[in-house]
Amino acid sequence: MITDWGDGERQLTNTVSVLVGENNGAYPSGNSLLVRGAGETVLIDPSMTVVARGGAPVAIDAVINSHSHEDHMCGNGFFAGSRLHIHEADLVGAQSIDGLMEVYGLTGEARDTFSALVLDEFHYTPRPDAQGFTDGHMFDLGGGTKVEAVHLPGHTRGHSGFRMDGVFFLSDIDLSGFGPYYGDVWSDLEDFEASLAKVRDEEADFYVTFHHKGVIEGRKTFVEMVDAFTAVIGRRHDAMLDFLAEPQTIDNMRAHRFIYRPHVEHSFADSVETRSAEMHVARMLQRGEATEVEPGRYQKS
Repeated sequence: MITDWGDGERQLTNTVSVLVGENNGAYPSGNSLLVRGAGETVLIDPSMTVVARGGAPVAIDAVINSHSHEDHMCGNGFFAGSRLHIHEADLVGAQSIDGLMEVYGLTGEARDTFSALVLDEFHYTPRPDAQGFTDGHMFDLGGGTKVEAVHLPGHTRGHSGFRMDGVFFLSDIDLSGFGPYYGDVWSDLEDFEASLAKVRDEEADFYVTFHHKGVIEGRKTFVEMVDAFTAVIGRRHDAMLDFLAEPQTIDNMRAHRFIYRPHVEHSFADSVETRSAEMHVARMLQRGEATEVEPGRYQKS
């Protein structure tokens, strides 16, 4: 049974609580997980809301980042006295701002603009002391309470979920209507699909997303949601393929906007559209659905 303790804390089990972010964890905030063991307490993905509220309701021994994106690391500096853990593939993103920009693959003005935003608004603090973990790593918090890392790449190279005490934390497999985000240089469409197939088999009483959906109770509901989330990839692919009824370049596809709506303004939107289009076109070519009719111009077969 879920218990609301006030101040945004929702207790799911005897050891696991969700620190609910502003607007139910909508970006730029998110839903952080607090796991209390007999020996240690860990905080997974300290959000902007956690920082704004002045921290967690208990002392934190260690912070775990599910991956190196700005909204999941807001509290890394706030909890500077606690150990920091992140998958080894995303380690550089926690260690320095330059490393984080490499994760996104931004260059030039977009890189400068987003770096300033991350530093000023997301409280980004380099943590050169961050420690890397790998798939299956077990964080033993004492008294039988354990947190197991489950590597779910695609969103980033090191993106991970966590399994604990009847709860599975999905991080940015957020099950929103927007669909999977795989638009960074360190993102991968094939890996994301494999991770979605993998996580669909997870058995838990509660599933928690960092954004939007928050706490999902029961496997039946979860499976329906993850299937709908996965289906967005196919719809994007079909829309891009239809667009190639006439020869088009990647720049044409970027300008058309298949990921973000035309009115959305982000410093990284063009980069995301370009990267996503490149991956889908590569899939079309591999499947024989499209051909390169001349250098850099693609058409539906």
